Amino acid sequence: MIYILFVFIVVLVATLSLWILSLKRKHKRSAVLFEENYDLKAITIADIDRMEDGSGFEMYLYRLLIELGYSGVYKTLGSRDFGADVVFTDREGVRNVIQAKRYSTEYPVGISAVQEVFSCMRYYKAKKAIVITSSHFTESCETLAGINFVKLIDRTDLIHVIEAFRDGDMIGARDIIEGEPRMILESWSEANSNTLHEVRKDYKAEKYVKKVMSK
Repeated sequence: MIYILFVFIVVLVATLSLWILSLKRKHKRSAVLFEENYDLKAITIADIDRMEDGSGFEMYLYRLLIELGYSGVYKTLGSRDFGADVVFTDREGVRNVIQAKRYSTEYPVGISAVQEVFSCMRYYKAKKAIVITSSHFTESCETLAGINFVKLIDRTDLIHVIEAFRDGDMIGARDIIEGEPRMILESWSEANSNTLHEVRKDYKAEKYVKKVMSK
C-alpha cells in the first residue's frame, strides 16, 4: 500500500512538473507579442497566429511599415476607423489604406473586407486600398477586389513580406506590398457599351411583388 502511494506521488509530481514547464515555454513563446519593445525581426507568421486578437496584428503592420521606411504611416483609432486600420504613403507618393484581418487559416476573408476598405478611400483621400490577412480570401472576395483594383495580400504573400524583412531585404518587402493588384478588366467594347450587365435576380422577390401589385 505504501509502495503504491509512493508511486502515485512520484507520478503526480512528474505530471505537475511537466505541466509547469509547458506553461513556461508557452509564456516564453508568446511574451514577445506583449512586450512593447519586442524585436520586430523576431516575429514570424507563427507568432502572428498566436496573437489573441486583431489589434496586435494591426500594431505589427504599423511598426513594419515604419521599419520599411514608408512615410505618412499612422494607425487609425479602433472605433470609427471607417474601414482602414493603417494608412501609409508609398514610394510613388500615393496614399494607401490597409485593412488588416488576422484570421486563422480555416476562416477565409470575405467580401466585406474589400467593401469596407474600398469605401473608405475617399474619406482618407487615398488612391489605393489593400487588405492584408494571415489567412486566405474567398473566391467572391478575390472577384470583387479584382474589379475594384483592391490589392489582396494573403498568408503566402505575408510570409514572403516577413521573410524579406527579416533578411534585411527592404526593397523586396516593399515590392510585394506595392505590387499591382490582380485586376479583372472588361474589354474596351464592354466598358463603353450602353448595354447593362445581367444581374442575378431574386425570383422569389419578383414573384412576391407581382403578387402584391396584382391585387
